[in-house]
Amino acid sequence: MASGLVGLALVWFGSYRTFEKVITVFVAMMFVAVVGAAALTLPNLGEVVLGLRPIFPDDSVINVLGIAGGVGGTITLAAYGYWLREKGWDTPRFMRVMRIDNGVAYAVTGVFVVSMLIVGAELLYSAGIAIDSGDQGLVQLADVLQDRYGEVFGVVFLVGFWASSFSSLIGVWSGVSLMFADFWGNLRDLPSGHPATRTGGRYFRAYMLWLTFPPMLLLLLDRPVGLILAYGVLGAFFMPFLAVTLLVLLNRRRDGALEHTEVPQQWRNGWLSNALLVLCAVLFAALALNELRGVLAPYLPFL
Repeated sequence: MASGLVGLALVWFGSYRTFEKVITVFVAMMFVAVVGAAALTLPNLGEVVLGLRPIFPDDSVINVLGIAGGVGGTITLAAYGYWLREKGWDTPRFMRVMRIDNGVAYAVTGVFVVSMLIVGAELLYSAGIAIDSGDQGLVQLADVLQDRYGEVFGVVFLVGFWASSFSSLIGVWSGVSLMFADFWGNLRDLPSGHPATRTGGRYFRAYMLWLTFPPMLLLLLDRPVGLILAYGVLGAFFMPFLAVTLLVLLNRRRDGALEHTEVPQQWRNGWLSNALLVLCAVLFAALALNELRGVLAPYLPFL
C-alpha cells in the first residue's frame, strides 16, 4: 500500500521525463542486484544451460502462463506507443532507435529472468530449502544469500528486487493511465494528443486514482501471491488478442476509409514476424483454453 501511494505521488506530480529518469534508476538497481547475486553464486554453467530447456512439470501450466504474462506479455506492452508519443519519438526517423530500444529492453529482461532462476537454483535447491509459498519467499531467499555471503548482499538483493517491483508499479501507473486517457478522449471526440489525455491530464490522473485505491481492498483477501499470479495469467490471456491485432495492423494495405492506417511497405511484417505472431497466438490461445477447461470441468462434466 505504501509503494502504491508513493508511486501515485511520483507519477501524479512528475512529468514524463521525470518518470523516465526514475524508472531508469530502478531498472539499473534491480539489474545490478539480481545479476550480481547470480554471478556471486558461481553456478555450474553446463547445468545452467541444460536447465534452460523448456520442460514443464505436471500441473504447471498456470505458472507458465503467469510467468509469461508477468515477464514479457502483459497488456502494458500496448503502453509503449504512448510512451513514444510522450517522449517525442513519433516520426519515421525514430524507427531505427525504437527497434534498438525494444531489443535492448528484451535482452535486459531475459538476462534478469535467467539470473533470478540461477539465484533460486543455486541458493535454494543446492541448500535443500523450499521457500514459503506466501509473500515471505523473497525474504527467505535473502536470508540464504546473507548466510552465505554476508549481511550486505542480503540487503542489496532485497533492495534490488524491491526496485524491480516498484519500477513495474510506476510503469503501470503511467502506461495504463495513458491508455485509458486516450480511450476516454476518443469517446469524447477529443483531438489526438489533447492535454487531458497526456501525462498529468485530468483523465490520466483520474485513472491513476482508480489504479491506486480500489485494488487495496483486495489485500483483505490475504492472498498477495495469488493476486500477482492472477494478474500475470490475465496478461497472458491478452497475448492472443495482441498477436492477432498486430497481424492485422502490420500487414495492412490501402483500405478505403481506413487509408490513413496503411503501414508503409518497408515497415510491414515479413514472413518470419508473421510466423512468430501466428505461433504466439496459437500457443497462448491453447494455454488459455486449457486452463479455462480445467476451471469449468467441475461444473461442465462433458469438458
